[in-house]
Amino acid sequence: MSRPNLTTSIATRLVDLLRRSGLEEGAHVTEQWTADELDVSRTPARKAMLFLAEVGILRREPNRGFFLARSAATLAGTDLSDGGDIEQDAYFRIADDYVGGRFTGPFTTADIGRGYGLTPRQAERVLARMESEDLVRRKIGGRGWEFQQVLNTVEAHDQSYRYRMIIEPNALLEPGFTIDPEAAALHRKQQEALLRGDILLLPRAELFHVNASFHETLVGFSGNQFLLDATRRQNRLRRLIEYRHQVDRSRLAGQAREHLHMLDLVEAGDLEEAAAFLRRHLDKVRTIKTGR
Repeated sequence: MSRPNLTTSIATRLVDLLRRSGLEEGAHVTEQWTADELDVSRTPARKAMLFLAEVGILRREPNRGFFLARSAATLAGTDLSDGGDIEQDAYFRIADDYVGGRFTGPFTTADIGRGYGLTPRQAERVLARMESEDLVRRKIGGRGWEFQQVLNTVEAHDQSYRYRMIIEPNALLEPGFTIDPEAAALHRKQQEALLRGDILLLPRAELFHVNASFHETLVGFSGNQFLLDATRRQNRLRRLIEYRHQVDRSRLAGQAREHLHMLDLVEAGDLEEAAAFLRRHLDKVRTIKTGR
């Protein structure tokens, strides 16, 4: 199963530590205390604290150190460990096994129960969730399940981003492009919330939804239903492989800031620059995720 990188992992453990500590907003959080409590050296502890400062959970003050930017009581649980809800854990284990090529061919509800330690009712609920998200479907005749067509290779993921680089920027240049102010305000609020801690606090599925719906909304402003349908299909196809990438959240603050800049450009009416920026944004993310 995929693992978070070291910075994300230590940052997640630090959030749990802060929550348990019951500290109030403004409390001083030292590198040494963090290192001692998490049993790590000060260098990785500092990297994790810088990440928490970047996403708005800590506040860094020059020559003074780090301080809690919000009450520890407001820090919700994270979704980066193997523990937690057994059905949620099984959902992502199935997704990781499929994307990793360890899960092939048709299967039954009983197979899922045996393979992932679920009761029959739990297995049914996990598969019902995956079916509602268009990830799996019942075989013809209703006996057993199979995965829908989704992206599960680096080559396919790379091609998906290149396809999006054609569709999404050009949607901003459609003659019918019109901004919905309420929708733009909602997505600005969501992206700003990511930079106030939601990058680390949201479950993987919700984090994917926030960012995927941002892109769908931009394309939807075009008024071209064909472009919107193409974008929605790509989001459905890439859901599983994106879940795997979201185990490492250390790069997502930069993405959120770029999303906000795109909104600034679109709302200012600078659509040519917005389209060029969106293409560069997608290409940068493509390179990060595929290494190509």
